[in-house]
Parts: sequence; C-alpha cells; structure tokens
Amino acid sequence: MKKKIKYNDRWFYRIVKPLVVFLIYFLFRPTVKGKEKIPMDGPLVLAGNHTKFLDPVMLVATVKKRQVHFLAKEELFSGLSNIIVWGMGAIPVNRKTHDHQALENAIDALQNNLCIGIFPEGTINRTDDVIMPFKMGAVKMSQEAKATLIPFTITGQYKLFRKGIELEFLDPIEIEEDLEKTNEKLMEAVKNKLIEKGQTHGTKRKNDRV
Repeated sequence: MKKKIKYNDRWFYRIVKPLVVFLIYFLFRPTVKGKEKIPMDGPLVLAGNHTKFLDPVMLVATVKKRQVHFLAKEELFSGLSNIIVWGMGAIPVNRKTHDHQALENAIDALQNNLCIGIFPEGTINRTDDVIMPFKMGAVKMSQEAKATLIPFTITGQYKLFRKGIELEFLDPIEIEEDLEKTNEKLMEAVKNKLIEKGQTHGTKRKNDRV
C-alpha cells in the first residue's frame, strides 16, 4: 500500500509562481472572469474542462489567492519531471486503476484547508463532444472534506502575444447526498457554459497549437 502523504504549501511553488504568472500573462494575454468567487481560505476544489496541456499552468497563474494542488499521472513522478511536479505540490495518481490512495491524499490535503485543481474528464478532450463524461473524484473529495466545489471553463485558443484564451470561474455547486446527481450538475454547469461561449466540440489533435 502506498504511504499516505501530507500535502502542504510548497516553497518551490512560491518561488516559481511569480515567473509562471509573468509568462502566462505576457505570452497568452488570458481573460479571467469570476475570480471573486474563489474563497481566500478553507478547503476548495476547482473542477473544469481540459483543453490543452497548459491548462494547469493557466490555473496556477490565475488563481492568485491560493496554491493549487493538482492530481498528476504517476509517470511524471520520475526523472527530472519529479522535481517539478513534487515541488509544485502535485498528487500522484495511477490512471490505469481506481487509485483510492490518490483520492485519500487529495481529501487529506483538503482537510488541511488546501486547494485542489482537477480535470474530471481525466484527459484532454479531443473528441467530437463538447465535454467528456466526468469522473466522480471531484464530487467525492468535496463531500468527504466538506470543500467548496467551484466549476470553471477554459475556452478559446492559446495564441502567442494575442488574446484568445479565456478562463471563467462559475458559481459553487451544492454537494448533495446523491453524488451521481451532484456530478451531473457539475458537468452540466461546465457544459452549458461552454455551449454558451460557442464551443461545440473538443479540441482536435490536428488543430492543437500549443
């Protein structure tokens, strides 16, 4: 059994974040809406759609009040990338199995009033659908830790030195006893906002720019 890990704010994150903020805003000119909905403290889960590999970096740069801890595939926790993902406070997860230890570690982080960033689709959406089915992890950890659950959407394209990418934080989702119903509400909130913004399908690999 994997050892349960305590996740606290990491000094590496605090050092790297100003550089990340500068580069994201300098290179991509993001539009960010709804930042006022992010609480200053307390357990928090941010859950939204996944468009490009830069999405986690975008969240790090735009969530200025909190350190965001991500669930990252365990393959990244080896070699040189281990220094980065571990230093940034990422939580390893085995995507090939139902990784209960990863969920426990995320809940433990939330119970220490930290913030978790998660993409419930599980991977970048390169399908013809607006959004892929959400896995249950976001609502499960929110219920267990009594965390605030805030959906977000990422729309547009990462265009160098031009505005094109937009991140919007939506109203919190109420956690109900019926977690499947809560998960549906979370997915619908994200999906409806994407449709409202004119997104009709996932990001095709051949169209990836970044």
